[in-house]
Amino acid sequence: MIAEIILSTTIHLSPCHTSTYDDSNLLHAIMMVESGGDPNAVGDNGKAIGPYQIHRVYWLDAVEFDKSIGGKYSDCTNKAYAEKIVRAYWKRYATERRIGRPVTDADRARIHNGGPNGFKKAATRPYWDKVKSRLKKISNILSCRLTSSESVV
Repeated sequence: MIAEIILSTTIHLSPCHTSTYDDSNLLHAIMMVESGGDPNAVGDNGKAIGPYQIHRVYWLDAVEFDKSIGGKYSDCTNKAYAEKIVRAYWKRYATERRIGRPVTDADRARIHNGGPNGFKKAATRPYWDKVKSRLKKISNILSCRLTSSESVV
């Protein structure tokens, strides 16, 4: 619980009406589902590393798509670097053109979990349910913060 409170301080408060997509809450939810925020987490029998549990092939896809990222696979243990990898992966695979409709957070999370076509796989639905549950917790935290700050004014 304490880790959740500490990590929740990294949640980005964005305006309700914005023309650009803010993925920070989704990223935070995915990180909490994947590793609880542990940058040293190793999963899938040693095949996934870091706070976002990135596999080598995922990383290769991302750095091939956006060569400006650079780095090495082991850098995926660094949260900021790993977020660049996830965003590049999404820019490559979570697109309206590929999916055939506007992209949702569910699509992004399921692609993160199940690969380029993860948004189609029934096996990624339970993963999305976990991420969605985390997003609801984040929403509740933000709601409490806004309510608390409004009452002080």
